[in-house]
Parts: sequence; C-alpha cells; structure tokens
Amino acid sequence: MDQAAMYKLSYGLFVLTSSFGGKESGCIINTAGQVTVEPNRISIAVSKSNFTHDLVRDSGKFNLSVLSQDADFEIFRHFGFQSGRTVDKFADYAHCQRSPSGLYYITKGTNAYISAKVEQSIDLGTHTLFIAAVEDMQVLAETPSATYEYYHASIKPQPEQQKTGGKTAWRCVICGYIYEGEELPADFICPWCKHPASDFEKTTI
Repeated sequence: MDQAAMYKLSYGLFVLTSSFGGKESGCIINTAGQVTVEPNRISIAVSKSNFTHDLVRDSGKFNLSVLSQDADFEIFRHFGFQSGRTVDKFADYAHCQRSPSGLYYITKGTNAYISAKVEQSIDLGTHTLFIAAVEDMQVLAETPSATYEYYHASIKPQPEQQKTGGKTAWRCVICGYIYEGEELPADFICPWCKHPASDFEKTTI
C-alpha cells in the first residue's frame, strides 16, 4: 500500500480559531468543507491533541480562516508549531480582527473567513468531526486558496541536503522535523505539528 496516495487528495489549509472560559487560541487544520447548502453547513476535523479542539468542543463555535497563496511559513509556525496550552497565540499578534461572533479571524495570508456554530460532533478516535451551521462569512481577498500541495511545493522550507555520515533519520513530511534513529516508534507524534508516525519518511543525514 502506497501511503503517498493520500497526499494526492485536494486538501485546503485553514486557521481554526475559538474561545472559551477567557482562553483564545488557533491552530492549523487541513480538513474542512461544505457538506450542505440549504441549510449552509460545513464540517471540520480537528486533532484532540490541539488546545483549539477543546475550545471548539466547549464553546460550540469557531471561525475558519482560509489560507491563501499569499501565506508565508511564519503563519504555519505561529499557529502550528506551538501549543495554545502554554502560549497565548494572540498576544501581540497584529494580523487579526474580531468577527461579529466575537472570535478572531486572520487577516494576513487569508482570502476568507467563515463563522460557524457546532450542531453535531462525531468521535473519530484521534480527531473529532464537527458539523456546524454557517452564521457569517466574508471574502477578504481574491488570491487563490493555498492547497496542501501548494504548501509543500511553495511555502514549506525545503530540507537542506545534509551529508554528515549517512545516519538514518525520519523526516516529517508535514513540517520537516527530523527524528534521528534507525526505527521510528509506531506511536511517535511530531513535536512540532502533532502529526503521527505515518507522516514521516525515512531519510539519511
């Protein structure tokens, strides 16, 4: 079975934001889409390891900012490589505004935002699938949306070719994190982007 086939699916990229109990945060997700038109509903799948997941679960509301091809790697680093449990991601972050729902949406490197209220949640084990009714939305720019493929080809820094003795290592195909060792533990979780061992590829350094 060729795991690389999964990377051919047409994913978009989004900053998911929410708030509950005086806490606000956001994270990068790549699974969102419209599921019904009348009424207008969307679905998002969010890893339970993300603090934003808990905020969406507890508040029942979220904003989804659609990342565009103007996005740079810093937005992925800011919202994807640190945890909202230990870092206030909106402290001194200038590229955001509040929607009528009171939640932040991202204004730089995005082309739209959608505000939604959760109607249903489905436990998927490592993730939760939230089905939500759209309550507000706005186009912010006409720049094309950034796909998962575009991120890998044009936004994510390409790994440097290192030749320091041919040691075996494993590289996260999502964010580029390197794990050194002959074998990658089956339950390993990337410390940067929180993706599982299945998203690592064997390499040498």
